[in-house]
Amino acid sequence: MKKAIRVVGAVIMNEKEEVLCALRSPEMTLPNLWEFPGGKIEKSETPEESLIREIKEELGCTIQVKEKVKEVHHEYPSIIVNLLTYKAKIIDGKPKAKEHAELKWVPIQELYTLDWAPADVPTVNILLADKINK
Repeated sequence: MKKAIRVVGAVIMNEKEEVLCALRSPEMTLPNLWEFPGGKIEKSETPEESLIREIKEELGCTIQVKEKVKEVHHEYPSIIVNLLTYKAKIIDGKPKAKEHAELKWVPIQELYTLDWAPADVPTVNILLADKINK
């Protein structure tokens, strides 16, 4: 049976309606694909607590977690990922790529120009649909 993991991702937006996108490094699984920054939910944490901790570790900044965007179950060849994405806002610090190969701010309407990790695609679709429907 495949191992299932619960992970969180932050849809961090700036005042220009750009989204912070993170490029997975060559050493990570799914190398060179883009994702929403975040990570594994530890046993004693709520998804929101783990997202705050992960963003502090990965990007070196503090976020405020807002509403949930999407919950996705994606089956990869060796693992099942349960990804919860949340909108978030940076309240302290400036994001730095500590674990990722690159970070970049991308306008919502240009998110499709990136090569996304499969579990992150449903969240990208929601963000684009929301933008179109505004």
